[in-house]
Amino acid sequence: MTMTDPISDMLTRLRNGQMAGKKTVEMPASRLKKAILDVLLNEGFIQSVNKAISNDGHPILNVALKYQQGKGVMTSLKRVSKPGLRQYSAAQEIPMVANGLGVSIVSTSKGIMTDTAARQQNIGGEVLCQVL
Repeated sequence: MTMTDPISDMLTRLRNGQMAGKKTVEMPASRLKKAILDVLLNEGFIQSVNKAISNDGHPILNVALKYQQGKGVMTSLKRVSKPGLRQYSAAQEIPMVANGLGVSIVSTSKGIMTDTAARQQNIGGEVLCQVL
């Protein structure tokens, strides 16, 4: 069965894994998911990302979740641009999350990056998700 929104599926797996107190979460691999997870890793929302091969030979991503005082570091994961309604923003119009406490992840012509990096480089793009 094909998945219509793999990014939303990834965010849901992260959210559910953290609510259940899991140490790691597995998901099907793709370059876009890996790029988003690398941004989350650089911003300190997750511990690590490892690429592996599942038992049936398909590539998967193993994500080690991060906890602080028994609670998950990510309090909110929200998908902004959806397959049915894409959300594009100019560089200065990219929404801030909680006055800069959170991160918007943007797909630009220079790759996947945070909202602050996109504003610094004066590049707009598709706002994929928001993390707080």
